Amino acid sequence: MADLVDPVQRAFLGVEKSALDNRWVARLDQAGQNRALAMSQIHGLPDLIARVLAGRGVTVDEAIEFLDPTIRGLMPDPHTLTDCEKAATRLVSAIERGENVAIFGDYDVDGAASSALMFRFLSHFGVKANIYIPDRVFEGYGPNPTAINQLIDNGAQLIVTVDCGSTSHEALAAAAARNIDVVVIDHHQVTHELPPCHALVNPNREDDLSGQGHLCAAGVVFMVLVATLRLLRVAGNKRILAIDLLQWLDIVALATVCDVVPLKGLNRAYVVKGLVAARHQSNAGLAALFRKAGLAGPVTPYHFGFLVGPRINAGGRIGDAALGSRLLTLDDAGEAEVIAQRLDELNRERQAMEAIMLQEAEVEALAEYGDGEGASVIVTAHEKWHPGIVGLIAARLKEKFKRPAFAIAFDPSGRGTGSGRSINGFDMGRMVRAAVDEGILVKGGGHAMAAGLTVERDNLGRLRTFFTEKAARTVANLVANETLKIDGAIGASGATIELIDRLEAAGPYGSGHSQPLFAVPAHRLRDARLVGEKHVKVTLEAMDGSRLDGIAFRAADTALGSFLLNSRGASLHVAGSLGADHYQGARRVQLRVCDAAPAK
Repeated sequence: MADLVDPVQRAFLGVEKSALDNRWVARLDQAGQNRALAMSQIHGLPDLIARVLAGRGVTVDEAIEFLDPTIRGLMPDPHTLTDCEKAATRLVSAIERGENVAIFGDYDVDGAASSALMFRFLSHFGVKANIYIPDRVFEGYGPNPTAINQLIDNGAQLIVTVDCGSTSHEALAAAAARNIDVVVIDHHQVTHELPPCHALVNPNREDDLSGQGHLCAAGVVFMVLVATLRLLRVAGNKRILAIDLLQWLDIVALATVCDVVPLKGLNRAYVVKGLVAARHQSNAGLAALFRKAGLAGPVTPYHFGFLVGPRINAGGRIGDAALGSRLLTLDDAGEAEVIAQRLDELNRERQAMEAIMLQEAEVEALAEYGDGEGASVIVTAHEKWHPGIVGLIAARLKEKFKRPAFAIAFDPSGRGTGSGRSINGFDMGRMVRAAVDEGILVKGGGHAMAAGLTVERDNLGRLRTFFTEKAARTVANLVANETLKIDGAIGASGATIELIDRLEAAGPYGSGHSQPLFAVPAHRLRDARLVGEKHVKVTLEAMDGSRLDGIAFRAADTALGSFLLNSRGASLHVAGSLGADHYQGARRVQLRVCDAAPAK
């Protein structure tokens, strides 16, 4: 289907200002339209699918391979990662000597998955491995000297840090002082000065030319294990005959989705093949969490990101940080059920705490910044907030105010632990590091879309001013030019299960490979009603009588929700993504509504 309007000169369907104040534009420019047309003609792809691929930078020559990504086809030689061969060689040495290995991970999903992946690999070869996950509140992120010395005192002969360690100079120096090797496998941004360690495998270090900087930590760990397996094969280790790394891709896929890294290149293969592995539910821990979450239908990235991930994270946020990694290492279904139950309970506690904190944060943000339009960065803080939940609060504030946002929890001593979430186009990590360089923050770091910081109460005002001035011009431009990119228009009768299956083959969707958005033009809003506590369910009807059901999640208290509930019977343009709702064993088409506007 060709664009209904000129994608440069005019708004899509004439929507200059939607219910959410967005200007709708066609995703494809003329060159993109030509690329989509060529895909359809050369490869026989449906027009909408070709448009989706072209709109995400896929070329005509790449299209067929893109629809069937493989690990073999997309994984480069692991040795292109700086220090990967050195790390693999040290792991082989640990296996051959039967050394005790301590795995030091982070407390989020990526850290849990990376730790479990390394644990499963080493355990297969008879290595005694122990996982250590620091307490988020009392120890903070990454290795610390006390924990490192404790691991060595307990018999660790090799320490492997995963999803952390790249900037842990003091902690790794403590290991070096005791002649214990440390292998760091990470993906976070690295400073110019590298920490003292045996090997630092991080595709984001300055001297790494692998081009794999988009991987999460579990993805990097998997590459290191591929390299280690090669060396073990050369050494004639007989246990390699009984190992299949692909069986653990469900763990890698979970981390890749939950860490919100770009779903391109190797990451795409990790998720596509990892979903296949997850659907077998051979990992007892994942299977137990799927049951707790009431999984309906085959596993999708949504289930990883919104059902499983929050439960694993709940342990690190408000409970025992080691529960998630422990769960992912288990083969015993009974033990997995017990831990999954505990994580489910912690997640419910976390949800209750988050609701209270969010209400307080919104009140403070409105008092400090008004409607937020004059602010470039939202910074909220409170003495009674739980530091494990501030990242979730920052994400909600970012969604509400459409600005980069921080939430900071201060302890009784006046030291605050904060977390931030950014909007597309603004590098939050760089801004935080600049605040560290200025002496405003005790410490801080992160990446473009998320960051963490530690600040003294006396510097909060100075921090707000610094962030506001640093971000003012960039954020103002991003907000002023905010648009909703539409992949194409589709009627109710064209929204079929067959189309959804083809769209899923062009996925998975997420960071760097956005969910396709379609406009349903000039359909009558036959019904709109609240479901649950926060969702708005709608039924759209075309002129030919065909209907399409949709739902606007968490929209009840938003401008979109109010617009829909007050527009029953009106003709609307509605934008959203297409998906399949699994109910009582049946698949039904559902539009996940993200915006709407009157049809003029």
